[in-house]
Amino acid sequence: MDPITAAALTALAGTVGGEAGRQTWQGLTALVRRPFRRGAAPGAAPGGSPAISSGELELVDLENSPADPLRAQALATALGVRAAMDDEFRALLEEWWQQARSGSGGDVHTNSISGGTQNAPFLQGRDFSGGLTFNMSQTDDR
Repeated sequence: MDPITAAALTALAGTVGGEAGRQTWQGLTALVRRPFRRGAAPGAAPGGSPAISSGELELVDLENSPADPLRAQALATALGVRAAMDDEFRALLEEWWQQARSGSGGDVHTNSISGGTQNAPFLQGRDFSGGLTFNMSQTDDR
């Protein structure tokens, strides 16, 4: 499984305003809130429950502060540790990650604007959900 990076989680948390981002985030939330599989796991606490984070607190923290790279790293770490301890979770997380990267989340590509001097604003993004307005005045700098 490709590791889920803090940068990817930060980007995803920042896209929750769009429908695709919201659905992807809801998928991760549902996955993280699943209980650990039953039975003792390596490093388990008494009673069979893992002595590690489920990732739920880290998920909520990142949702509350989506631009915080430390919170994103904490979630990425919690997901990685949980996946290492729970085969079922790892398989479901990998499936979610593949879907997030290929469809609803999408990959990030760098675009460039070239061909002379640009004197107007430009907007680059994905899944804009509202009307956009540029309030500009015409200047005669020619």
